[in-house]
Amino acid sequence: MYLSDISIKRPVLATVMSLVIVLLGLVGYTSLSVREYPNIDEPVVTVTTSYSGANAQIMESQVTKPLEDSLAGIEGIKFISSVSREGASIINVNFVQSRNPDDAAAEVRDKVSRARGRLPDDVDEPIIAKVEADSSPIIWLVLSSDNLSGAQLSDLADRYVQDRVQTLEGVAEVNIFGTRTYAMRIWLDPLKLAAYDLTAEDIATVLERQNVDVPSGKIEGASREFTVQSTTDLNTAEQFRAMVVATRNGAQIKLADVATVNVGVADDTTTFRYMGKQTVALGIVKQAVANPLDISTALKEVLPDIRSSLPEGVTLNIGNDTTVFIDVSIKNVFHTLIEAVVLVILVILIFLRSFRATLIPLVTIPVSLIGTFFFMQMLGFSVNTLTLLALVLAIGLVVDDAIVVLENIFRHIEDGLEPMAAAYKGAREIAFPVIAMTLTLAAVYIPIAFMEGRTGKLFTEFALSLAASVIISGFVALTLSPMMSARLLNKNVGHGKIAQRVENVIKKVERGYARALNKVLDVRLVIVPVMLVLGVAIYMVFGALKSELSPLEDRGRIFMAITGPEGATNNYMNAYGRQLEEALRSVDVINSFGFVMGVGSGRLPLANQGFGFIGLTDWADRDVKSLDVANMLRPKLMGIPGILVIPITPQSLGAGGQSRAIEVVLKDSREYTAIAADMDKLMAKLNANTQLTGLDNDLKINTPQIRVTLDRAKLGDLGISASEAGRAVELMLAGRQITRFKYNGEQYDVMLQVNDDQRVAASDLAQITLRAASGAQVPLSNVVSMETTVAPRDLNRFDRTRAVTVSSNVAPGYSVGEGLVFVEQAIRETFPATTMIDYKGQTREFIESSSSMMLTFALAILFIYLVLAAQFESFVDPIIILFTVPLSLLGAMLALWVTGNTLNIYSQIGLITLVGLITKHGILLVEFANEAEMHGKSKLDAIKESAALRMRPILMTTGAMVLGAVPLAIASGAGAESRHQLGWVIVGGMTFGTFLTLFVLPVIYTYLHRPQTAEMEIPAHD
Repeated sequence: MYLSDISIKRPVLATVMSLVIVLLGLVGYTSLSVREYPNIDEPVVTVTTSYSGANAQIMESQVTKPLEDSLAGIEGIKFISSVSREGASIINVNFVQSRNPDDAAAEVRDKVSRARGRLPDDVDEPIIAKVEADSSPIIWLVLSSDNLSGAQLSDLADRYVQDRVQTLEGVAEVNIFGTRTYAMRIWLDPLKLAAYDLTAEDIATVLERQNVDVPSGKIEGASREFTVQSTTDLNTAEQFRAMVVATRNGAQIKLADVATVNVGVADDTTTFRYMGKQTVALGIVKQAVANPLDISTALKEVLPDIRSSLPEGVTLNIGNDTTVFIDVSIKNVFHTLIEAVVLVILVILIFLRSFRATLIPLVTIPVSLIGTFFFMQMLGFSVNTLTLLALVLAIGLVVDDAIVVLENIFRHIEDGLEPMAAAYKGAREIAFPVIAMTLTLAAVYIPIAFMEGRTGKLFTEFALSLAASVIISGFVALTLSPMMSARLLNKNVGHGKIAQRVENVIKKVERGYARALNKVLDVRLVIVPVMLVLGVAIYMVFGALKSELSPLEDRGRIFMAITGPEGATNNYMNAYGRQLEEALRSVDVINSFGFVMGVGSGRLPLANQGFGFIGLTDWADRDVKSLDVANMLRPKLMGIPGILVIPITPQSLGAGGQSRAIEVVLKDSREYTAIAADMDKLMAKLNANTQLTGLDNDLKINTPQIRVTLDRAKLGDLGISASEAGRAVELMLAGRQITRFKYNGEQYDVMLQVNDDQRVAASDLAQITLRAASGAQVPLSNVVSMETTVAPRDLNRFDRTRAVTVSSNVAPGYSVGEGLVFVEQAIRETFPATTMIDYKGQTREFIESSSSMMLTFALAILFIYLVLAAQFESFVDPIIILFTVPLSLLGAMLALWVTGNTLNIYSQIGLITLVGLITKHGILLVEFANEAEMHGKSKLDAIKESAALRMRPILMTTGAMVLGAVPLAIASGAGAESRHQLGWVIVGGMTFGTFLTLFVLPVIYTYLHRPQTAEMEIPAHD
């Protein structure tokens, strides 16, 4: 017995089954999280090692390389990258997505501990940490005041804001930018020290001995007990100034006699400015699996309480919130979903000419879409942009099966059958094609679900969500739709004046199609060269389409990468930063901006670097896209002398804010100087291409340095250790944290350093003295020499080989694919053959997704073929059906080319979806033709009859699919660029493909179809 028969006989059962699906979906929806994309972060473990005083070359050879060698054998490593700079080695170990991050970190920790003996003895213990692939802040809080100093604001941020925000669910860390941490600053005067026969090391020793906080025990009496607390520590500038550091000729020498003491700041090399004002910012970084919208909501709930704890005149506001784009984008997709529903209803109403008849496929939409939430919850998915796009596409698909069932039942009613009898007969006739179409479309997405890497993970949720909705719709079409048809349809449907006019138009189209098809079949030999021409056209259009990983979306934000000359100070950067502010104020569509100076990528302190953000007005309030704004800003910002400011439009698919579209890694085992020489030639070639914007590389041997050389022979003669000389140099140039003091209930550093105006030149070395073994003072200049030179700031490695990364964005109209070809060609022309090319960031994703997508597409075709072969019990009929695929692909690619879109991850997923959609038409035509042939019709008459009968449902389903995708194709606002790709593929592919399918497939059928042999009867056994 058919499933439809049971449903028609038991309407309550059919209704309850659909209600259960809806109920499960609603329950599943309540537990689904909302986020922009699925969690696609790959596990990354960092190994950070400090080695005070070591230059970049020593760090690379003695620290980074031994550690990399020890890590190489760990299972599941995707690639290893590292950077060695003065005093620090940072190794990033990127694992494949399937690797458990906790297990990966444990194995890294074990390997590092084993390699510890191969490192220099005085290297600090390596620090192992799990990090996210993108640790950029999602929300920036700005703390400002007209009355308080930077140190006071930093103190408020640390005491009252950071911890409160850190405790919010989903927050990984809260970083303070532009901080001015309190410190007791002791500025030594070398001349006064020498006059009192003191050295800087003497002062450091006294500070360590005098400023202590030790427990003193307790006193027990007969009946009472007292805790004794000794006040042995120093907490005020006055106490430090009064501290006795030595006695000379019976007179006490106090710290104030040889130094200036005040409460200042530990470090002022970083600055945060917001809207032209120096402030303090807090950057909120989310956990990998956290819902950014939940964090934003929780933050807005707690902000009033935090503000109430701040002093009067202090403001705390959100300066930049990237979750606004996510929220608006998801709302826009929901709006698109509603538009698609309305348009699909309109199509059904036009063809069926009855509100009662329209209700039957309409019910399929909520049942299928809501039921999909249950499967999403069971599979651990989320409500995100991609799953919502799947549901938008599903609107046109889920009504498809119901339309086919309804139209067939409707046709029998018009032929004179009673609705109940028509429902039985029509549902039985169409059951096989519905099952075939449902399984075929679901089979398309099986290869996508098995794609590896971030791209595979990204679109698994899209594919399986869409497949789930289609399977549910197939079930509803065979249960609820026949039952409703038997009870809602009648012979008087569509007999109104408007309905009759619509029917007359449809009849004319049917008659016109029949005549045209007859003519085509009469000259069917012409179709063969036509197919060849179409094949050539597909190749040409495919070659003309530009390729990229994903389209640039208008996210309402622009990031800035700021670079000054090597050796630039924070004061230098801030001076030019004010010119940057003036340039930004002149643009009307900019409503906020802020930047950090003194911090490079990865939040590492680099005085000559910075980064910032630009917030644009709401999407509805401007006519220009963020990419256009960035292009308009580029000449303005490039015109600022003294610094290089590159506006960067954020990449899609979860990439970091400062990620570049092109990142090519050159792996070269030669010396860095040789690599740098070739790199200069390469950059000259690349700069000649004006379509590459923001070109940069990470190997620069131009950082000014003062090379300090110890005269170890003299040091040995004088009885002075190298460490004493090194500490003296450190005190002079960088300052040293000696001890701690209490201030306002918190512990802060005591910093010892030579006065700024007494350490500006190498000649000032003579003023710093060391104490020899004899007790005599020795000028530092006698045992130390300094020379000014240049050296690399960073030495990078990739997969255990010396490497340089070339990065760039692309100008409008120039694709990533074109840029990548140009860069690779220039590299091959410039570097020796031994140099290997690799990729990272968005470029690596682009390369991997392009190759895997071609394989996925081929597998999708193969899966469909096998499913159809099993269903039709034929190896030939599936080939006939699959002839519709290239026809639709040509239409889709033409639509992309005409509208200026590209081949990217979204359009490629759309093309795979299109394969499943267009084959549904072929299934209907071939199945009905086979049935007619089995009833005695000739092959030619069978396909003619099938085409005539199936033309209307094919047009109905095509209209539903196309109009359901139109809101995607013409979408506007946040995230519209990605939706355009999917929309135009479906609109172009289904429109063009359906038109050609109605003529080409019947011709192919007459050439390839072979009559099926009768089924072999199994002899009965006695």
